[in-house]
Amino acid sequence: MFCIGSWVKILAVKRIFLPFLMACASLLSAQTHKPSKPASSSASKLISIRVTGSTRYTSAQLIAATGLQIGQVVKDDDFKGVSQHLGETGAFSNVAYSFQFSPEGIKLDVQVTDSEPFVPVRFENFVWLSDQELHEKLSAREPLFQGQLPVSGNLADQVSEALQGLAIEHNLHGRVDYLRAGPQDGPMEAFEFSITGQPISVRKINFSGAGPAELPLLEAAARRLSGQDYLRSRLALQAQKNFLPVFLEHGYLKATVAEPQPKVVEETPEEISVDVTFPVTPGRQYKVGAIQLSGYADVFPLQKLRELIHLQPDQTANAVQTDQDVAALKKLYGTRGYMGVQIRPAPEMNDADSTVKYVFEFKEGSIYKMGDLEVRGLDSKATERIGIAWKLLTGQTYDSDYPQQFLDSIVGTFPADQWKITVHETPEDQDKVVDVSLHFDAIR
Repeated sequence: MFCIGSWVKILAVKRIFLPFLMACASLLSAQTHKPSKPASSSASKLISIRVTGSTRYTSAQLIAATGLQIGQVVKDDDFKGVSQHLGETGAFSNVAYSFQFSPEGIKLDVQVTDSEPFVPVRFENFVWLSDQELHEKLSAREPLFQGQLPVSGNLADQVSEALQGLAIEHNLHGRVDYLRAGPQDGPMEAFEFSITGQPISVRKINFSGAGPAELPLLEAAARRLSGQDYLRSRLALQAQKNFLPVFLEHGYLKATVAEPQPKVVEETPEEISVDVTFPVTPGRQYKVGAIQLSGYADVFPLQKLRELIHLQPDQTANAVQTDQDVAALKKLYGTRGYMGVQIRPAPEMNDADSTVKYVFEFKEGSIYKMGDLEVRGLDSKATERIGIAWKLLTGQTYDSDYPQQFLDSIVGTFPADQWKITVHETPEDQDKVVDVSLHFDAIR
């Protein structure tokens, strides 16, 4: 559900006064109204509102978003304000209105066009209300909030202000901010709202739905989280990295670990402590039925490939070990230059007898050659000696085992207690070469 290391978060800057989305003319392009004035005050009362054109919002939500009330006295400037307000939210790419006078009052028609894209909203550490309660309260204050927000416009600022109001109601002194979250060099994927200035720490981690065999393992994996700041995204990442594998290595191949559920257990002006529950659904436990390999050629004998696969028929399935086996197979192929090999252990589950058949699908790809060698952190003479000692020459078939073999061969000159040496392999898919960089850092 979750991976943090490759993610970039950019703090969204709030603005009270935002420019029009395009220009006033584009927002009001379809305005039509009668220039004549109503004959009486009753004719200035709003008697109907109709908003059309949206497939994302209901009519009731759109009418509530206008801020107008049936029976109030209105004028053209009120309608212009509604059009501007809706346009600036970012929820609509176009907003236009028209109105008609009648002896009973004014009828308003608003036409909107939904904008794209919208992204989900996540609440990082607002632990006093459940997600459902937060959605209900925020929707009541901001009718256009339905769990997602447009990536442009000021609707996110409006939701942030509404969330700040909820914080004040709970006598909190923190400040509500939000982040625009998404992968590095990728599109925005979510708004993450959090409250800062109000320390919130984890007291205890609980698991609901876990069996007696898995519970001690889960508790051991969760022990180091005690005392850390409560952040939903961080805990969700831990669930995928450390909690879910407990089930996967014991045959529960369809197990799920739900979002963390916090509960405030102690609250003081200095700190708030929460207990966190992870609802887990182990599902069915599977045993290995059959194992097949497909797509492989004659690069290695079948028996050699089989030796690296630890799955055995009639044993409890272990998806964690299977991933490790795939890594070992890829490493083996790398010794023959197949740096782009793809190996996928496709599981075929049979719920009738709780067995799983694994089909290891091989796409061996092309053979890669040795590219350029780069040495960093040494003087020119030492760099030259390293270049001479390196025997895997440019153009030769690449061997992924060779860099470690080389490091072992120079350990006498660069002992591990004095030097930290790291190897960076960069496969170039277009030229089918592997550039290698050796980084030498003296330990002081």
